[in-house]
Amino acid sequence: MSRRRRYVQIPALFPIPIPALYYSGMSKTSVQVDLIREVFHYQSRFYGSTMIVKIDFPVTQDPAFPYVMKDLALLTRTGFRVVIVPGAKERIDAVLLEYGIVSRYVGATRLTTGAAIPFAQMAAFDVATRFVTGLSADRVDAVIGNFVRARGLGVVGGVDMEHTGTVDRILTDSIERILHLGMVPILPCIGWSPSGKPYNVPSDEIALAASAALGAVKLFIVSANNGLQQDAYSIPKHIRFGEHGRIVRLTPHEVETILELNRGIAARDRPLQELGLALQASKAGVERVHIINGREEGAILRELFSNLGAGTMVYADEYEAIRPLKSADIPGIMRLMEPLVQRGNLVRRTAEEIQEKKADYAVFEIDGSVHACGALHDWGEGQGEIAALATDPQYTDLGLGRRIVRYLIDRAMKQNMSRVFVLTTRTHDWFEFLGFTERTVASLPESRRRHYDHSRKSKVFALEIGTPERKHPPA
Repeated sequence: MSRRRRYVQIPALFPIPIPALYYSGMSKTSVQVDLIREVFHYQSRFYGSTMIVKIDFPVTQDPAFPYVMKDLALLTRTGFRVVIVPGAKERIDAVLLEYGIVSRYVGATRLTTGAAIPFAQMAAFDVATRFVTGLSADRVDAVIGNFVRARGLGVVGGVDMEHTGTVDRILTDSIERILHLGMVPILPCIGWSPSGKPYNVPSDEIALAASAALGAVKLFIVSANNGLQQDAYSIPKHIRFGEHGRIVRLTPHEVETILELNRGIAARDRPLQELGLALQASKAGVERVHIINGREEGAILRELFSNLGAGTMVYADEYEAIRPLKSADIPGIMRLMEPLVQRGNLVRRTAEEIQEKKADYAVFEIDGSVHACGALHDWGEGQGEIAALATDPQYTDLGLGRRIVRYLIDRAMKQNMSRVFVLTTRTHDWFEFLGFTERTVASLPESRRRHYDHSRKSKVFALEIGTPERKHPPA
């Protein structure tokens, strides 16, 4: 009996701007290798898991839509269980207008009348068929089905909502059988009562219900907008923005804060509605919810297979943490330090030297990968040195270096130190921004002065942390 080899296809890596490579001191090859490692890490972690992909209708009209389908087909062929929930609001609006039926809303909910429901069904299944066609082009089978059991909303505020419904339950057995066959279930925004009465159900609600019922580890919200823009919303100051003003990740609590700050416009603003959906999914047990722009080619793959991603992630699991150094981390942090050593920013350390002082080090880990490090060395006299500070240059926008420094300052305070200091040749402006002030070599503890390398001419910057006015690390 012959053995068949099983091959796993890995998604293509997204390009890294060349200027960033020169700045970091890392070669193009090393960056590509890092990305390949990330791909394998996430491939292994989420292989066989269920992912709900909710895609707004405007994405289907964008030139990038075929690439969205290509990427979802690729995920399906490589072992991911993909379920698609197409949005159809704009298409239903257009069809009703074409047939002279005026859409009426009660709050944010469409009132679907008996005259409108046949056209709502026609529009919803027209949109769903576009996904079948797109997946078929990449040799992946899909099934549009009556997977949503619905019930009518009834009378709301004195208004009979007629054929507007809500999810009663998701028919998971049918969906599971289709997934088991390697096909993609498609859930249009139409549900049926046990007697066969059709209801128009919001696709956001279907996506949320399907995520909970199927135990999805991820919900992708794929829209045609750019998400939360820094200058258009009230955003807490501690929230970090990545490239082009993108919020990389948020906790559920941070989402709640943003929604509260923008409460006046949340009901009519689509990016805030998406954030609200992400919050509901997170509370319903979905580990990670990803809001991405479907017009960006490869956005789903970039968001899934890389730490930095391409959108905004709302995460309920433990995604990132500063923790003590492990021996297995040493090669990784030496690699982070090497470009800084070559530029003269850091003193070279051997693996043995790091191992000897392992307890002094902390690392910033994101999904199992170390992207920043630093150390706090106790030199006596109530003074500690913050040293060996290095950050992955691809993550500079996330402020990892500053967060490591804050962590080390907090550690120093817990060890009853009254002062922390740094020796620097290139980064004194950055430490001044954090509240450090320049001091003389004579201010160093005697034990540290004996090891001071006069040939480097490092400047000394210190921060008093034991005084009453500095009871907390700098923000």
